[in-house]
Amino acid sequence: MKKFLTIFIAVVILGFVGYFAFIYYVPYSTGYRSGELIKFSRKGVLVKTWEGQISQGLSGTNVFSFSVEDKEKEIIEKMKEYQGQYIKITYKERYGTFFWLGDTKYFITEVKSEKSPIFRN
Repeated sequence: MKKFLTIFIAVVILGFVGYFAFIYYVPYSTGYRSGELIKFSRKGVLVKTWEGQISQGLSGTNVFSFSVEDKEKEIIEKMKEYQGQYIKITYKERYGTFFWLGDTKYFITEVKSEKSPIFRN
């Protein structure tokens, strides 16, 4: 009975580790989006995560929500600097997320400022 219980617990633990590794390391898709950075904030009750939104149109009806992992210090600082500006982001979409990573499945891997195609100076 002890041997069965030990094997059962090992299989359950390996299952959880495999699930976490799959969700965290295997991206569903990668891509690019451009728009005006309209929101970037640190939110949460027990676990604080960085969340943001970019507007991809004039009226703000097409909004893309994303998360930034805490380890991405450079991206966080750039997002604070680019608030209200037109930006281009590179993201990876995961199959799912965990509450300590962020609210969305879209995680930013790169950000840069661009000139707006809507408002030309």
